[in-house]
Amino acid sequence: DVQLQASGGGLVQAGGSLRLSCAASGFTFDDYAIGWFRQAPGKEREGVSCISSSDGSTYYADSVKGRFTISSDNAKNTVYLQMNSLKPEDTAVYYCAAARSMRLWGEGLVGYWGQGTLVTVSS
Repeated sequence: DVQLQASGGGLVQAGGSLRLSCAASGFTFDDYAIGWFRQAPGKEREGVSCISSSDGSTYYADSVKGRFTISSDNAKNTVYLQMNSLKPEDTAVYYCAAARSMRLWGEGLVGYWGQGTLVTVSS
């Protein structure tokens, strides 16, 4: 069975840090681009960051550039999102997602979704 197991969300004060993890299983990790979408109450889903497991290329939304860092450990089939300098506007449910390419991921044409993990940033 395909699984994307997300973890690491929680409550943090503005300016703090959190690290999200997405552990993948059931598909060939190296063949996919994996990253994070988020959705805040009343807002549309937003692509936050993505990494290509094959060549390490990355994408960041303008809203998180310079604050978030995505990485992957191919030996562990796990993608990490280090979130620093968190702001209240980063509050959302974060979803891990895998697509067959960065382009497809960016278009929201995702093959696999993980369960969401809630990130709450207090002011």
